[in-house]
Amino acid sequence: MKHAITLATAIFAVSAAYAGTFQPWDGEEGISQVNTGLDNGSETSGYWFSYADDGDGGESKVNWPADTRTETGTSLDSVITHCKGVCGVASLSKGTLKYNPFVGIGFNIVGEGLDGDPEAGDATDWGGLCITYTSDIAPDLELGLGAFDATIEYANPVFKLPKATSTPVTKAIPWSKFTQPSWYTGATKISGPEAAKQLVAVKFKIQAVNGDYNFNIKKIAPFTACDPEGSNAIKSIRNASSVKATLAGRTLNFMGIKSKAAVDIINTQGQTVVRGTIDITTASLDLASLDAGVYMIHVNGKNVNFAKKIILK
Repeated sequence: MKHAITLATAIFAVSAAYAGTFQPWDGEEGISQVNTGLDNGSETSGYWFSYADDGDGGESKVNWPADTRTETGTSLDSVITHCKGVCGVASLSKGTLKYNPFVGIGFNIVGEGLDGDPEAGDATDWGGLCITYTSDIAPDLELGLGAFDATIEYANPVFKLPKATSTPVTKAIPWSKFTQPSWYTGATKISGPEAAKQLVAVKFKIQAVNGDYNFNIKKIAPFTACDPEGSNAIKSIRNASSVKATLAGRTLNFMGIKSKAAVDIINTQGQTVVRGTIDITTASLDLASLDAGVYMIHVNGKNVNFAKKIILK
């Protein structure tokens, strides 16, 4: 990471930028970044962030089930490990709002520009979105459009997801099913497919009367990663890779490498602490210099897009 991120605006996540296909994100894998495949080179896409209604006088917040504090800011790793997803309690409190209070969780799909603001990208090829989640009330899956949000009076294209209180539900939503809310009467209209061409963020929004509402975002992926029926399962594109990583003491060994690939070992502060190259003849890295702790492995090459969490003892 190139700068500190606070919980008020974003949740720090271990990451490495990839170019290419949106890889389905699965909380079971313990990876804190959504690999959208659309990073602009800033390595700031895919970080989970939270937002709430405090700007308009609300007093809502997310209560996390694990400590997110670190020496350099905040980290969602402990939450994802605890929940096998992004989970918490949406504690909604209206304050002086003139509408129902809300909180939201989301991630930017391209990352920040030179001015620090998130940039837009064309996500048309995703076909839409596929999400697995639980929620005590019906949440919204919303398409964030950055500065354009104000132009449409924050009437962003949205899909109303059903309540799922206990068993996780998977829903596949093509771009055409995202529509602006019925209350919007403004002159500037935008459809789901049009929004996908200038998409800045994907947001999971919980809005209701005062109260505490549990939620857990288990998986998220492009619409094209859902099963043919589009409602029951998310295919794991990442699992198509034959690459495996195993730890023997302080030596990290790779199997299934067929061509040259870059490897980054990243600590919980988002710093790349080991960087190397592996191929069919040199398929191991020495991690003897690292302190005990949790690290993320990212392998990126012509035919490889692989990530895994390791624990050094």
